[in-house]
Amino acid sequence: MKELIKNRIEELLSQEFYCSFKELNEKATVYSVNCNAKQPYIKILAYRNCVVVCTSEKIHSKIRELLQEKNRDEIFEVPFVYGQTIHYVPDAGCIEDVSVSTGFEQEFLFDRDVLQLTGLTGFENSLAFDENGFTTTKAVYIVRDKDRIIGVAGAAESPVNGVWEIGVDVMEGYRNAKLGTQLVKKLTKELLARNIIPFYSASITNIGSQMVANKSGYIPYWVDTFGTILDGSSIYNDLVEDLISDYK
Repeated sequence: MKELIKNRIEELLSQEFYCSFKELNEKATVYSVNCNAKQPYIKILAYRNCVVVCTSEKIHSKIRELLQEKNRDEIFEVPFVYGQTIHYVPDAGCIEDVSVSTGFEQEFLFDRDVLQLTGLTGFENSLAFDENGFTTTKAVYIVRDKDRIIGVAGAAESPVNGVWEIGVDVMEGYRNAKLGTQLVKKLTKELLARNIIPFYSASITNIGSQMVANKSGYIPYWVDTFGTILDGSSIYNDLVEDLISDYK
């Protein structure tokens, strides 16, 4: 299972960061080009002993020159990027069975059965439908208090076949009762039984979400930044300009 998880995740990362499996397993800083980026773009990855700096083609040489002598922490601190996400995978063999009764009804839905929930709102991290009723979420574990859905763990397809991303939402008033952990564990077991590798993502500032991942039997596997478009459209450009206006 560990080897399967590693291979599938590396396939996902190699596609997203335009690098090879070999580069992901080197102790080095790799500079790659996102050939599909039409605007100035940069996104940074830390995986095992490797750092990948992925940019659009026209800024590639400049970014590489600026970061050439910097270590991993310094690279992640450059002002061209913002936001960092920790991504987790199941610790093979450590997803325990969850059979403790919560007093709430729980249900698993897979593939087209998920469409039974079309129109459900308030669970954007785990299940979201567009205006046409489409969702990329293909598996959910839900928990109800009587007829009201109070928690959802959902898994959405990624660009790599057999790798799905898990998200979880529990309504306020029902949190701190381990419902999120139970939903993630149960959904994870269902996916692994179908040979689907799930991963779980949490902002570095979201301690609660990180705790859910840890208690659900997940381990941190890689960290990346938000994909930053350097075209002046970010709200942060205006905020920075306003902040320093008195110095001009």
